[in-house]
Amino acid sequence: MAEHGRPSHVVVVGAGWAGWGAAKALCEAGVRVTLIDGMTDPSGRTPDRTASGKPFEPGTRGFWRDYPNINALTAELGLGDVFTPFTTSAFWSPDGLEATAPVFGNGLQLPSPLGQAFATLSNFRRLPVSDRLSIAGLLIAMLDLNRNPETFSRYDGIDALTLFRQLKISERMIEEFLRPILLVGLFKPPEELSAAVTMELLYYYALAHQDSFDVRWIRSRSIAEQLIAPLAERLVAQHQLTVLGGTLVTGLNLDEAGARIHSVTTRSKASGVSAEIDAVDAVVMAVGARGMRGVMAESPACAQAAPELAMAGELGAIDVVSVRLWLDRHVAVADPANVFSCFAALRGSGATFFMLDQLQKGSEPELWGGADPQGSVVASDFYNASEIATLSDEQIIATLMQELLPQAVPAFRQARVVDSEVRRYPASVSLFSPGSFRQRPPLETSLPSVVCAGDWVRMGEREHGAKGLCQERAYVCGLEAANSLLQRGIVTGGDGVNSRRHRVIPIRADEPQVLLGRALNRLVMDPLEKIGINWPWLAS
Repeated sequence: MAEHGRPSHVVVVGAGWAGWGAAKALCEAGVRVTLIDGMTDPSGRTPDRTASGKPFEPGTRGFWRDYPNINALTAELGLGDVFTPFTTSAFWSPDGLEATAPVFGNGLQLPSPLGQAFATLSNFRRLPVSDRLSIAGLLIAMLDLNRNPETFSRYDGIDALTLFRQLKISERMIEEFLRPILLVGLFKPPEELSAAVTMELLYYYALAHQDSFDVRWIRSRSIAEQLIAPLAERLVAQHQLTVLGGTLVTGLNLDEAGARIHSVTTRSKASGVSAEIDAVDAVVMAVGARGMRGVMAESPACAQAAPELAMAGELGAIDVVSVRLWLDRHVAVADPANVFSCFAALRGSGATFFMLDQLQKGSEPELWGGADPQGSVVASDFYNASEIATLSDEQIIATLMQELLPQAVPAFRQARVVDSEVRRYPASVSLFSPGSFRQRPPLETSLPSVVCAGDWVRMGEREHGAKGLCQERAYVCGLEAANSLLQRGIVTGGDGVNSRRHRVIPIRADEPQVLLGRALNRLVMDPLEKIGINWPWLAS
């Protein structure tokens, strides 16, 4: 705890949405914050560029309707209209267009899931209605998921594919719709994903409300430039924030009693020089499994005092490959956001492609690094990309230009690549494997002065309705990690001044029919479970 009159000092490790959420909440409470990340400039003020000077952003990330806290941040910063309108999305297979996701909010609003069903009656081009209806059993499992902690744990222990088959979902529905959705939503095939987390994702993004799946994008430049940079500028100028880029955290050091963090050891990526940050009152670990494993490996006392952190570092992670292509001509694509499915060339990965010149219309010179635009700019991301990553850059580009893009839109055959960038991000995304829930890090750890933040963190009583690999969930978890430190008195703004909790906005309430369904399920299943009767897919 800080000395009387001195603001506490917190080190935030990681500059994703979770790290910036924690930094914002702590700074605004009067706490001094040092935010550390391996990126050269985590503040977003220095745009990421290719060797030829063109912009690059790893992973094209959307903003769904139920992002109330990120929406509130953009309003608070006075950023204006930084997002595109909500857009349609298309799903492509070797047979052509499989389905189009409309902007559900533009249609007649009906109770979920009736609204989604009616809005997409004519949007599936090949999948028969009988196959679509076979997903009905999953709705029952979703109502049952959070009946009690033990039930959730049992669903977490099942892989999603096993659950789908036990629920009699058709193989065609699994292979042509659910598998590609999960490969780009949770970045793994259903046989490698927790059924519990899978159902959380599908409910949050698609089933909670008719328009839950509606998504929009950054209107120009990048998320870092448009959202993070103005936030960082405000926190540095008006509060006590220090940002250390190009820096790795190599050790969390405890006091003599082994009860609290007192310093953090860092190393410069450029020079290799180590340094010590002293007088640290708390640490926010806003990193994924790979980062957690690296820090715990060099912090043996911390790993011993908080074994859950070392255990979390042992969880799996997912490889990502991001590609950007600059073409010699414009290619007209009906939907700016697109998903590839069932292509042999994907090598087991999930993949997306985005027409940036359509999403960011009016910003074409920026997309070309200030040069005269020649044609379309395509961003493509491969998830679960271990095999794709072994290919050369030239092979990955050829896979896109010769095997994937032309099968979706034949006009790509006439286009030529005039510039390109391929980047690999090994073990960069959390893997929610079967049984992993208990191994994921908790927000509050065995060391009171260490909290965790991120989309993979178990939030306990602070749980939020945003689920999955979600920018909103990561940001909210950062806010709540800071709130935990403030509310427990671990840190203060100096004499307790301004040590107030940051507001967290809940997502929309569940619809009445969902609440009724859960209540009825609990009314029936709780007594039956006491005498050993359960849903057949949960039978031991």
